[in-house]
Amino acid sequence: MRQVTIGAPCGDRDGSAPFTAPHVGEEACLDFYARLASGVTVVTAQGPDGPAGSTVSAVTSLSADPPLLLACMGTGSRTLSVIGERGRFAVNLLPQSQRARAKLFADPRIGSAERFADVDHRRVLAVPVLEDTLGWSVCLTEDIRRYGDHCLVVGRIAAVRTAAGRPLLWHGRSFHALADEGVPPSAVTDDRPPLEEA
Repeated sequence: MRQVTIGAPCGDRDGSAPFTAPHVGEEACLDFYARLASGVTVVTAQGPDGPAGSTVSAVTSLSADPPLLLACMGTGSRTLSVIGERGRFAVNLLPQSQRARAKLFADPRIGSAERFADVDHRRVLAVPVLEDTLGWSVCLTEDIRRYGDHCLVVGRIAAVRTAAGRPLLWHGRSFHALADEGVPPSAVTDDRPPLEEA
């Protein structure tokens, strides 16, 4: 098996020449990304003027020991700014019944106060967590690193809670629910990706 050193430059098979990637257009990339199915979350943080939150579909587990997860957020996100200032955040897993909540927290025209006005939430470790979700994790920020027009946010899980239910999914630029065997999946088309929040 070939050994790969993380962080080393990519090379060809014998490791002697660097690899130069050809240019791939933004539209082709977005079409590819649209075919990645993912769970829908709301990432929240506590700012100096109140809670902040945005819908994020690019969240994944990173490590169990130590317990780390990774969220990918747009560089212009107000919630990302708060996370950078405060050093902690929560990931709230949305059930399939909360499409309206996902849209609310994704709409850049809606401010933080309005987003939280009718959403039950409480604070855990000084971070707002949403009620009626499939679960939440409160994380201490380990690293924020920019790549292109997004930032990778790595968080160390400090508190976690889970509940029963089915997840809200994002695929093909629309929300979906898991289908029972033999039943077609439901979908609601929405051309704005949930991770796009200004």
